[in-house]
Amino acid sequence: MPGFEIFGAEERKQVNDVLETGVLMRYGFDGMRNNHWKAKEFEIAFAERMQSAHCQLVSSGTSALTIALAAAGIGAGDEVIMPTFTFVASFESIMILGAIPVLVDIDDTLTLDPAAVEAAITPKTKCIMPVHMCGSMADLGALKAICDQHNLLLLEDACQAIGGSYEGKPLGSYGDLGCFSFDYVKTITCGEGGGIITNSEKYKLNADHYQDHGHDHVGSDRGAETHPFLGYNFRISELNAAVGLAQLDKLDGILKIQERNYTIMQETLSTIEGVTFRRIPEGGVQNYSFVNFFLPTPELAEKAHKALAEAGVDACFYWYKNAWHYINGWEHLRDLKSLGNLSSEVKAQMQDLNRTNFSKSDAWMGRTISSLVKIGWTEAQVRDRAEAMKKAIESVL
Repeated sequence: MPGFEIFGAEERKQVNDVLETGVLMRYGFDGMRNNHWKAKEFEIAFAERMQSAHCQLVSSGTSALTIALAAAGIGAGDEVIMPTFTFVASFESIMILGAIPVLVDIDDTLTLDPAAVEAAITPKTKCIMPVHMCGSMADLGALKAICDQHNLLLLEDACQAIGGSYEGKPLGSYGDLGCFSFDYVKTITCGEGGGIITNSEKYKLNADHYQDHGHDHVGSDRGAETHPFLGYNFRISELNAAVGLAQLDKLDGILKIQERNYTIMQETLSTIEGVTFRRIPEGGVQNYSFVNFFLPTPELAEKAHKALAEAGVDACFYWYKNAWHYINGWEHLRDLKSLGNLSSEVKAQMQDLNRTNFSKSDAWMGRTISSLVKIGWTEAQVRDRAEAMKKAIESVL
């Protein structure tokens, strides 16, 4: 995703503001920082952009998920429903709290299947975590109805879908909490960073305290602050926040170029007999960061992926055999390989992922190819790429 493609004078200016003061920490040193508060500025601007009351900036998307769960009281033995297609951070953020990731099938949105979610709910379920993979969203209306019916938390992982929307609301703002990643290869980047948005004052305060060792951040003397509860260190630095602040100003321009490039590629690929596209839920607008399409069979999808590589078409992914993003590649999770002892709750409650039937997910992922949409391509380059993709795919059909 394109954040790294557009690093320029704006980012350097923001970073230099920090370097000139020498204050790299987001808290304290008021007299030295020349009134530069990059993390605070980012939080205010991002909350406004995401139509949310609050934003908490943190060290990564993974820490954002962890903090969001903790802020809502999720802990040992609580079950969190998540999809089979995501990034490893999803189950990592759950398990670090001693909670239990419950993996369920995806559907043709490439995200959580509401029917599979409904079937997985137990008395220990506390949260549903849809992951808006590759630029588009889960069927949030159906998931929200399930959450309302069962009194569950809806936590949106929008790390790969910033700028998309559902029913007119920015992705991440529809649920109780929304999480974002600002790492080097996200739509906008801090280098490393993440963010949490919410309209809940309680969750905001909990997140604020938890990400900084439990500090209550009351008053102007950090040494005198109290600790309402245990916390950990998930703070972001002013340097990272400064980069993100400049990038945020570029978000709308990024999305516009992504939509143009996506549309050219999608229109060309749609002329190939046998190629279909992921379903975008009604009321949803994706952020156009990936073109996600299906081949008629897994065998043809794998052959097409190989043909694309041989044709020199970069940035095409066959997630079914990807070690980071699909259950097939997560041997360490399936076998619960850990450096230390896992909690008794995880040992007792974790589903046997080596025996669980995910054939419905396999049926979609096995046929899926995703092509990244870069913003550095000229319109002519995008058209050339689309034609090269079409030729390569048609060669195996």
